[in-house]
Amino acid sequence: MPLVIGTRGSKLALLQTERVARTLAEQGVEVETVIIRTQGDDDTGVPLHEVGGQGLFVKALDDAILRGEIDAAVHSMKDIPVKRPEGLNTTAILKRDSPADYLAISTAMDQVSIVGTSSMRRRAQILRHDPTVEVRSLRGNVDTRIRKLISGDFHGIILAEAGLHRLDYTLRGYRLSPERFVPTANQGAIAVVSRDDPLLIITLSSLDHTPTRKDVMAERAVLEELGGGCFTPIGVYCRDGHLIAEVLSLDGSRTERVEEDVADIEAARACGKRLAEKAADLLAAARDFIGGKDEEKR
Repeated sequence: MPLVIGTRGSKLALLQTERVARTLAEQGVEVETVIIRTQGDDDTGVPLHEVGGQGLFVKALDDAILRGEIDAAVHSMKDIPVKRPEGLNTTAILKRDSPADYLAISTAMDQVSIVGTSSMRRRAQILRHDPTVEVRSLRGNVDTRIRKLISGDFHGIILAEAGLHRLDYTLRGYRLSPERFVPTANQGAIAVVSRDDPLLIITLSSLDHTPTRKDVMAERAVLEELGGGCFTPIGVYCRDGHLIAEVLSLDGSRTERVEEDVADIEAARACGKRLAEKAADLLAAARDFIGGKDEEKR
């Protein structure tokens, strides 16, 4: 029987799943791919924090694994929530691609005054860089966002550079340094989630890249201590054990940051605890903001 892998139906998700399936096929593993639609794909007209966050892209696939409809699923690892259901295992993390953000522009850089993003982190970081910029909400897959840039709705949009590389897209713009514009935890990494089944784990573990796993798990340890998700302006980036983490105010006017070398997960967790103490009021303000938005919806 083939190994059944689930995926979202976006072009990027399909390319990432094809990459996994092709590698497995080269190892002699027969693979079948199943497309599963998620609520996050349907509700593209409102900000992510108003429809449940990045976890929406993961839950439908998690549920399909637990029901036995698929054996595994491929995700952008940054979309996977820190808290995971029992019975699931992040079995493989592929070698990381670029972790950086990319500012794609439709005009001269000095004329960029309207920027689109659905990310609270990216919004805060852009405002920190230039408080005069107007940041507007932008949802949809990469192609949808690029069309809105070309149509003139925005002067610039912020995308993950890794996604552009995987799609083989070349857009005018600038790579944003991950040391300055610290990316969301796990950006640029692809993960394979499966049932917590020994045979599946053995089959899929050949895809795992140990150095990437060490770095991204350090990032997740920090994120867990901060208690934040896509609702909060948090950037966490670890490369070869060098960890940078920051929490920003919603308007980008203040940043709390830690930067140091970490030898293991516990050292990363200690960094997260220190940052959580320094940024307690910023984290609370972000939670209050989202809580207020939830009340408005009711």
